[in-house]
Amino acid sequence: MNRLPAPTSSTALLDADASRPADTWALLHRQWSGLVHALARQALGDPREAEDVTQQVFTAAWRGRHGYAPERGTFPAWLVGITRRKVADALAARTRRAELVAAAAGLLPAPEERGGGDPEAALDRLVVGRALERLSEPQRRVLRLAFYQDLTQTQIADVTGWPLGTVKSHTRRGLERLRRSLQEDGVSVA
Repeated sequence: MNRLPAPTSSTALLDADASRPADTWALLHRQWSGLVHALARQALGDPREAEDVTQQVFTAAWRGRHGYAPERGTFPAWLVGITRRKVADALAARTRRAELVAAAAGLLPAPEERGGGDPEAALDRLVVGRALERLSEPQRRVLRLAFYQDLTQTQIADVTGWPLGTVKSHTRRGLERLRRSLQEDGVSVA
């Protein structure tokens, strides 16, 4: 296997061998992933989440590599900009997940009202599952992606191909319809 020459800068590395971009990006990843991970970990406080953001940054950089313009800034500065955006996305997703969990928690009775025990938890899952089946397919899909796959609304829009506003509407209407459905089943909801 031929090795790329060891250029003195990332820009030189990008220009080194346009016929083997994957090799180039592997070298750039080795060179700059520590910086990206450190920034993400500092901002997020969670090493696993920082690893996810690092992967997202390099995926975004790979996809947008043709948009990198050395005259506008250095390669590390470009990566830092992408990192800042991905960290902001991760923090926003964390907030949305907390809001969805809080909304979902309001749909189920408190443990002391259920009487505790595993049979009650199983019954709750059954009741919620039945209520989910009453939703329209788009609402059910959005809520399942959000709760079971822990996707953000932006990620759900990417997965489904739907506009973000449509995903938000399905989420809001789905949660409201789920609440009404559970109330009809006699489940006390907040």
